[in-house]
Amino acid sequence: MSENKYNIITLCGSMNFEEEFIKMQEKLTLQGNIVFTPNFCIKKDKITLDTKKMLDEIHKQKIDMSNEIYVINCGGYIGESTKSEIEYAKANGKKISYLENINNS
Repeated sequence: MSENKYNIITLCGSMNFEEEFIKMQEKLTLQGNIVFTPNFCIKKDKITLDTKKMLDEIHKQKIDMSNEIYVINCGGYIGESTKSEIEYAKANGKKISYLENINNS
């Protein structure tokens, strides 16, 4: 079996959209993709500034291993961390898809 048989997608977006992440992970997986998501198991009160930095670096490494990112932008919302991930993906030639259409004006 070829190691490139399945497309790899990293989901990006606000941790406030956990339900939408779960739905999209299921949908994309059932379409035959390998899907990386943020870690929702870590309680917010356990996240120090150092931990947040580490988690951001881990998520960018997931992007490195992916062919594309899929942005969960409910209501058009894209926060600072997600903007950083989008720019990182662009700089590394990754395909970028969005849950909701974005206005580029």
